[in-house]
Amino acid sequence: MAEDLNQQEPTAEEKAKFEQDVLKAAEEAMKMEAEANKNNEQAAANEPAAEQAADAPAEDKTQAPSAEEILKQQLSEANDRNLRLMAEFDNFRRRTAKEQLELIETANGKLLEKLSEVQDNFERAFASENKAKDLEGYEKGMQMIYNQFAKILTDAGLEQIDPTGAEFDPNCHEALMQQPSETIPEGHVVTVFQKGYKLKNKILKTAKVIVSSGK
Repeated sequence: MAEDLNQQEPTAEEKAKFEQDVLKAAEEAMKMEAEANKNNEQAAANEPAAEQAADAPAEDKTQAPSAEEILKQQLSEANDRNLRLMAEFDNFRRRTAKEQLELIETANGKLLEKLSEVQDNFERAFASENKAKDLEGYEKGMQMIYNQFAKILTDAGLEQIDPTGAEFDPNCHEALMQQPSETIPEGHVVTVFQKGYKLKNKILKTAKVIVSSGK
């Protein structure tokens, strides 16, 4: 198992070539099997002639392998090669899946480590000796903790969706209601009730909004 984990992850070209080899081996096996079946039919059709030849005196006891035997041997070898390739591909798939899971767990661990620092700062801020003396300083401290928390989320790829004044987009927004507006055009967002979030280009949570119905 340790040896598998130390192996370098194959490139996309190596993965594609490996899959092509598996498909090629399977096609060869199918062709071999079809050719063997065809030869078996021909041999059955020529059976009377073969029986007559059997009645004739044998001239050479060490006969070369027949075409059918050669095809059967080639088919067996192709099947074995195909089974080996399939087993190797299955091992490669399992190893890749495990490595991807470990990468995800490592990334989550780093994110949680940073978030734990935010939790530590909140606990210090909520300590009785820090929150009752200087309200202005306390507010600034809380703002610093919020900025730290927001930066961690932004660095991780999280982006807020704040569509105030933007045209309503059902892919990113969830309309709670409509209301008239003198300043916001019809079909545009008047108020954001709750901001949405997306990670890279994937929507995690739509923004809950109130949409203008016009004047």
